[in-house]
Amino acid sequence: QVQLAESGGGLVQAGGSLRLSCAVSGSIFSINDMGWYRQAPGKQRELVATITRGGDGSTNYADSVKGRFTISRDNAKNMVYLQMNSLNPEDTAVYYCYASSRATKYNYWGQGTQVTVSS
Repeated sequence: QVQLAESGGGLVQAGGSLRLSCAVSGSIFSINDMGWYRQAPGKQRELVATITRGGDGSTNYADSVKGRFTISRDNAKNMVYLQMNSLNPEDTAVYYCYASSRATKYNYWGQGTQVTVSS
């Protein structure tokens, strides 16, 4: 089992920045990759960014956030971060941290944190 707890959401004006944090605990050794999804009202949950837990921490981003968001990890602290810059109202959503099991590909989820960008 893996437990995830997000923090750092809030209300920000367009053009502003926020940093989301995700604390990871439990069977950390079983994790292959981690990252962030988001879900806006009335829309499906969509991938935002991923990072591998091992190796060089390879990253992947949705086209809509490339150049604005940066995902990072601190394995010593068991943390995953999402630095979000140049936010716009279309980024408004609940942001969920996830971790994927290496063996089963099962995704563990956090409870989500609300990000609201005002115009």
